[in-house]
Amino acid sequence: MFGKNPKLRPDHGSGKILKVHSIFKTFQGEGPYVGYPSIFIRLSGCNLACDFCDTEFDSYKEMTIEEIVAEAYRLFTREYKPLVVITGGEPMRQNISPLSSELLNRGHIVQVETNGTILCPNLPKDVKIVCSPKVTNGKYYKLRPDILERVVAIKFIVSRHNSQYSDIGNVGQVGQLIYIQPMDEYDPEKNKRNLELAMDLCDKYNAILCLQTHKLIGIE
Repeated sequence: MFGKNPKLRPDHGSGKILKVHSIFKTFQGEGPYVGYPSIFIRLSGCNLACDFCDTEFDSYKEMTIEEIVAEAYRLFTREYKPLVVITGGEPMRQNISPLSSELLNRGHIVQVETNGTILCPNLPKDVKIVCSPKVTNGKYYKLRPDILERVVAIKFIVSRHNSQYSDIGNVGQVGQLIYIQPMDEYDPEKNKRNLELAMDLCDKYNAILCLQTHKLIGIE
């Protein structure tokens, strides 16, 4: 969180046991599934350490797929099949393929939120990948082709006060939905200017404005 988390390498084991930070019921607040009733499965650990990251994900407990699914099902009314979002940290640092397959087999839409630097092996083709690329070593890099071809949306974070995030980057995007989100810097005046920048860039690139609506309505 805020760049103080350790950078962890991929840990692609069997996927039968995952390091889980939290599982909670909410509404998706960002991107192409905004507003969907959702279950979030937040996994622990990340391979990056972004200084603006506002999510705590270091703590965890090890859970089997069966335990994860049981906890998720405890949280929602079984009369409907909510969106399930696997996030982090960087969720594809772990092997989420078996969990994704189990959730898809149960009829859920499964969305993965990733920074686009890692693709876990054998990820089912029906998983919806939303990528939020990050600047590393001072610039944006092209996404891995095997990730780019599967991405349904790319979300860029922008700030008037962080020169590395003053514009969106060329990560190889062709045809994907492009979202632009103002960085939350926990300062009303800075956030206002970040929103203005995001709106200007949406107009410039014909992109979609992305607001963190979960924060606007006061939920996790």
